[in-house]
Amino acid sequence: MAKLILTHEVTGLGEPGDVVEVKDGYARNYLLPRNLATPWTKGAEKQVSSIRTARKAREIASLDDAKAARDSLESKQVLVKVRSGAAGRLFGAVTTGEIAEAVAAAGAPAVDKRKIEIAQPIKALGEYTVSVRLHPEVAAKINVKVVAA
Repeated sequence: MAKLILTHEVTGLGEPGDVVEVKDGYARNYLLPRNLATPWTKGAEKQVSSIRTARKAREIASLDDAKAARDSLESKQVLVKVRSGAAGRLFGAVTTGEIAEAVAAAGAPAVDKRKIEIAQPIKALGEYTVSVRLHPEVAAKINVKVVAA
């Protein structure tokens, strides 16, 4: 068994700064060559606290940033222009990518399309509310207005 200090997040194993014990082959063939971890030493153990404090500082800053982004997003009206047929029916549905582009065009902070959650597919003209996950603890509700192009 090899004792390592993680330098990056590894799914199912831990976060940066965690001291983990893994099998030698996993450490030698996967974690160390990809620079996901460093070997544990007494000197490196002292660096763990600095890695953890840096991670905590980023989390607090990102939480504050996420709250500021949420306030900015919720104050904007997002306008999505799409092709539509008779009676306001759309040709297809509004995608998360189109919403992300419309958010950027509205002057709001950029949003990753994978973080946008649509409850029901948007297939008609009108106003809708869409959720955006900005942080594990912060979500924003965006008002999206779908109009004919």
